[in-house]
Amino acid sequence: MARYSPLPLHEVTAALEGLPGWTHADGALRKTFQLPTFRAAIAFIVQIAFEAEATDHHPALRNVHRTVDIVLTSHAASDRVTLLDVGMAAAIDAMARPLTTDG
Repeated sequence: MARYSPLPLHEVTAALEGLPGWTHADGALRKTFQLPTFRAAIAFIVQIAFEAEATDHHPALRNVHRTVDIVLTSHAASDRVTLLDVGMAAAIDAMARPLTTDG
């Protein structure tokens, strides 16, 4: 399956088994991260931005103080979840491990 092909619901559900804390709601992958400081939250967002540019993927990011909310869909797939989103979620989790208070 191409990385921009929308995933069927059962494949999204299966992918979530390997992505602790991520949910599928309103047609998107979603997760909230708690960082130890505001500065750490912004640094995390910058790391995500570099990965996003490298993979031509642009997640929705929202920051309030130490909290970062992330929403993943693929614009090239009419804002549906694709393999690109699943891969981005895994990459974000890897970036977050050393930074977050919730892993």
